Amino acid sequence: MTQSQTLYLLLDLALILGLAHVLGAVARALGQPAVIGEILAGVLLGPTLLGSHLAGTLFPADVRSLLSTLADVGLTLFMFAVGSEIDLGVLRGRSRITLWVTAFSTVLPLALGAALAWLLAGAHRQGPLPGFVLFFAVAMAATAFPVLARIIADHGLTRTRIGATALACAAMTDLMVWILLAVVAAMAAGKDLDWRLMLLVPYVVLMITVIRPLLRKARELSRRKKARGRESGGSGEDVHLLVLMLVGLLLSSACTEWLGLHYIFGAFLFGAVVPRDGGSTLREGALQRMEPLSRLLLLPVYFVLTGLRVNLSQLALADLGALVAILVVAMVGKFLGAYLGARLGGSGRRPAAALGALLNTRGLTELVVLGVGLELGLLDATLYSLMVVMAVTTTALAGPLLNRILPTAGKSGTVAEQSAPAGSCAGDGSARAAVPVAEK
Repeated sequence: MTQSQTLYLLLDLALILGLAHVLGAVARALGQPAVIGEILAGVLLGPTLLGSHLAGTLFPADVRSLLSTLADVGLTLFMFAVGSEIDLGVLRGRSRITLWVTAFSTVLPLALGAALAWLLAGAHRQGPLPGFVLFFAVAMAATAFPVLARIIADHGLTRTRIGATALACAAMTDLMVWILLAVVAAMAAGKDLDWRLMLLVPYVVLMITVIRPLLRKARELSRRKKARGRESGGSGEDVHLLVLMLVGLLLSSACTEWLGLHYIFGAFLFGAVVPRDGGSTLREGALQRMEPLSRLLLLPVYFVLTGLRVNLSQLALADLGALVAILVVAMVGKFLGAYLGARLGGSGRRPAAALGALLNTRGLTELVVLGVGLELGLLDATLYSLMVVMAVTTTALAGPLLNRILPTAGKSGTVAEQSAPAGSCAGDGSARAAVPVAEK
């Protein structure tokens, strides 16, 4: 790295973190997730406002590649956190409303997204048509579990049936989205990597049957050493466990990248196999130590780079029509799907509408999906910009819509007083652990 690159990298990091922090704080003050302000920071620093020349001067191409590397590390840590919050136990003993809402709020956006993709393919298709259509459908079905957890907590709904159901549905939807996105990545990989993709199933089996028990054994050994007093205060063992988790996380990410998928799937899978039973020393300890670095430094870089790729200054009238269609399909698909599923499950109209508003939250999950699509060559620059606008808009509207539907949420109203029955959500621990990361 040259002296000029080092200088630009440090200055750009200072600019990114400063502006992202300020606009993130403004977004929170307005009742919005910080990610809204941080993406706006990227848009303000990008070609939309400054023009391509000035934006290119502030962020030279060779320095953007370095920033992208930092952003990739932050995304790896974030996907580990998302995977660790996915509790497959939500599939056991769930009420029928959860299953109905999950099914309808996933299938309807998938279907509507696929139909819209066929209409947009002529002007925006990149790569093979089946891959483009499936990817676009998956992008419409995404729900941001971490941001949703923050909205639910901010509105005092964590211990309510509505909040519990929304978290459980978002967890299951996220799981299906990542599985389908892996299929899209495999379709876009090409024939040359088919033999590697055949190793995916053995790899998943290895993670579940070998790596998970090894992590559980490492946790138990650490506890025994602490109990015998071999480490003063236990901090040394905590560091050993953290290093073990980081090494495993990076190796898992590298494996799925080599398999021809994307490194985020390895990070997600590693987080998902971390033992949850018998306490959560591994999971919570790793999250507490990784989260500050990711939230304060690395993820803002990812958000700002997302905004830098957005160029709204050159949109044509046809593009504005496409944006309206995307927004309508995205919001109607999720809201109507969740509403119909909740009604079929026996929910009242107002709680069903609240679930529709909550599950429209897309946040960082959508941005990750779009970033993967851009890397796979399935999105052109214009469609990427339009989809980012959709992600920001649907996330920003979730809170205000919920306030209109449930004006007493988080106050003294009857809705907030309806505590969730035991086992009706992903678990209080999941919701609480998700909140720090969920500001994104």
